[in-house]
Amino acid sequence: MTSILLNQKLIFGLMGGLGLFLFGMKIMSEGLQKLAGSRMRKILSALTNNRLIGTFVGIAVTAIIQSSSATTVMVVGFVNAGLMSLMQAIGVIMGANVGTTITAQLIAFKVTKFALPAIGVGAAIKLFASNRKYVYFGEILLGFGILFFGLSTMKGAFDPVKGSEEFRQFFTLVGDNPLLGVLIGAILTVIVQSSSATIGITVALASSGVLSFEASIALILGENIGTTVTANLAAIGTNVAARRTAFAHFLFNFLGTVYMILLMPYFMSFISSITPGDANFIARSAEEAKALGVTIGDKPFIARHIANTHTLFNIINVIVFLPFIGLLAKAATFVIRGDDVEMEFRLKYLDNRVLNTPPIALGQARSEVKRMADLALEMVDETQAYYADLDPKRIQRLEKMESLIDLLQKEITDFLVTLSQQSISQDASRDIAGMMHMVNDLERVGDHCENLWELALKMKTEKVSFSELGNAELLELSTRAREFLAFLIEAIERRDTTIALKADQMESHIDDLESSFRNNHIQRLNTGECTVISGLIFTDMLHNYEKIGDHTFNLSKIVVGAK
Repeated sequence: MTSILLNQKLIFGLMGGLGLFLFGMKIMSEGLQKLAGSRMRKILSALTNNRLIGTFVGIAVTAIIQSSSATTVMVVGFVNAGLMSLMQAIGVIMGANVGTTITAQLIAFKVTKFALPAIGVGAAIKLFASNRKYVYFGEILLGFGILFFGLSTMKGAFDPVKGSEEFRQFFTLVGDNPLLGVLIGAILTVIVQSSSATIGITVALASSGVLSFEASIALILGENIGTTVTANLAAIGTNVAARRTAFAHFLFNFLGTVYMILLMPYFMSFISSITPGDANFIARSAEEAKALGVTIGDKPFIARHIANTHTLFNIINVIVFLPFIGLLAKAATFVIRGDDVEMEFRLKYLDNRVLNTPPIALGQARSEVKRMADLALEMVDETQAYYADLDPKRIQRLEKMESLIDLLQKEITDFLVTLSQQSISQDASRDIAGMMHMVNDLERVGDHCENLWELALKMKTEKVSFSELGNAELLELSTRAREFLAFLIEAIERRDTTIALKADQMESHIDDLESSFRNNHIQRLNTGECTVISGLIFTDMLHNYEKIGDHTFNLSKIVVGAK
């Protein structure tokens, strides 16, 4: 019965503690992202082909969002979208491995006694603060407290098994067989999908006196392999370059683990020489335990040794492989074979893998909306070209562009709806609403282009033509509509909110032209200069170009924040 109760306490404590740890990590990460959102986008935009800068970017971004898995998944998405090269991505991932070790360093500080006050203060700030920045700070503090309360719960769950001979024999076996420890660490990380959680479990086991320093190192090395599984899972269904990026992440950590196992005695000696205290020292008396602020049977110094092991392993691995990024890229290219050519008509920027990182997801949505706007402008140009030469080859291209515009409207809207359900700021919510309006107006521009080329095709089929003056008027109106759309797209790119007056003037000019040219057409119809059929097609064309101007004006109101 006692054994059953002990097992129940261990299982329940481990499950609850791990759940609290992961939940706290999520809340803290989201709070950090919302507080640092725009800065993170600027950091990512600083990427260059310089591998050293890429590595520092990876460190910085992961330090901000406190998740190497999130960073590597984002990087895979960027490579899939063509926003980042394989060489750049490998550098960022190397940095992410170092950035994530900050969590282990935080865990090593003896702050678990502040967990409950942090939860209380954090919850109070989040619930009662009116300033958004204070709310985000409250989320960070709340997540921090829950994380450490979960860690304390896990450590308490292991206390009853300190004297279990079966546990001691098993973890002695792990310490004597590093490969077994690496395997267990990798599997555990794959299961919980968080390297930080694996580190938390390792620290809880070791601090309770159950796990030796040798066994802890083996688990940590395995965790570094297990964390690469997330990126490789994220790469399923992506293009060849993205799959190579994920494989390069695995290769980097796997090779680092291999040489570190071979050098483990020297590595352990180095860690012990730079870290105060004996890693395997156990508080065996009440006096020792009281002096060190632990309970009898605990290892008071091992948490710092584990944190330093995690950090230094990743730093050394980066230093070793940084000069050989090119070789890693070649190895990944050799193993993951395939053609790098991308399809022209497909989603380019949207990636559901980054929805848990709203600042990045918003940036991707803006890029896809900008691409949709460029496509709409290209449709206007191609429609004008078809009217001029009536080349049937243009119809097939125009139909593909119309299909892509419809696809983009659906996919961007679905993406934004899902993003709006995440924990986001009020500014982000307004941006999402604005982009939803934008994609609808851009899709309507595509519809009016379709109407225009169908009218031109009807002219060709029925052998209808316009007068020289009618052609000139249609060219004038189409040129003004095209200029307005091009002007607006530039404003979207610059996020220029000062275009209200200019946009109003351009829209009014298009309306005036449409009204004037319609009256001119009625006069030509009265004098017999044009037929009824040609007149109907002409007025329909005028109407469609005027509607393109209307939808462009709607877009301008979104840009200036009036809609």
